[in-house]
Amino acid sequence: MATYVRTRDVKIFIDPGVSVAPRRYGLPPHPIENERKKKDWKKIVRYAKKSDIIIITHYHYDHHDPNNDVEIYEDKLVLIKHPTEFINWSQKRRAYYYLKKIEGLPSEIIYADGKSFEFGNTKIIISPPVPHGTTTRLGWVIQVLIDDGKDRFLFSSDIQGAPLQEQLDFILKMNPTIAIIDGPSTYLLGRKVSEDDIKIAFKNLLKIARKTDIRELIVDHHFLRDLEWGKWLEKWPKKRKKIIKTAADYIGQSINLLEANRKKLYEEYQP
Repeated sequence: MATYVRTRDVKIFIDPGVSVAPRRYGLPPHPIENERKKKDWKKIVRYAKKSDIIIITHYHYDHHDPNNDVEIYEDKLVLIKHPTEFINWSQKRRAYYYLKKIEGLPSEIIYADGKSFEFGNTKIIISPPVPHGTTTRLGWVIQVLIDDGKDRFLFSSDIQGAPLQEQLDFILKMNPTIAIIDGPSTYLLGRKVSEDDIKIAFKNLLKIARKTDIRELIVDHHFLRDLEWGKWLEKWPKKRKKIIKTAADYIGQSINLLEANRKKLYEEYQP
């Protein structure tokens, strides 16, 4: 979900982090996954360094990295999810550690929950904290809207397809023209996610497609941990399906599901 946004006024990096799942199919990360992680982190550092603003939507380690290249925060305006309010114990501990690691580097740190900012003709609107998925078990996150007067770009953070009304309401109110939304965790169906949760998430994604001015709906992150992700969209109306893309589609690359294919990686490329 690491995302770089450039407007005519300002350069913004949202959630400069990358990680690999410690276990999938009972297997640790394959060396190919770890190599890709290193490559992606170098790219994140390069773009973060040339940004004016860095936004941290929550404190899971695939959305920030407090242990490597913290100089990316030097002289930046850093907008962060509040480190002590609407936060679970795990993320609160990580937030404290993160703030200690970047201490003295940013030009300013602002707890951004529910606030708005203007930089020339560019507006940044931050949502109030909303649950990470269907419950607050994993904590809360903030959503981000960037409006440059021409386009309205929405970054959902980890809401897992907007299954809750409070998550959906912010998106509909912001009326984005382009959005990156982390999709439902369909790969956890029957374990940590119910069928009803998945149905509601897809119903709400369709509402976003129908009730906003959105031209490009990029659905990725949790959703692309499922090898069968495409089947979930088969029943979508053709008119609405046209606007849906993966992050790979959007940047013109082939889809490469490393984590979902971990078992296959171990079979074909034995370490």
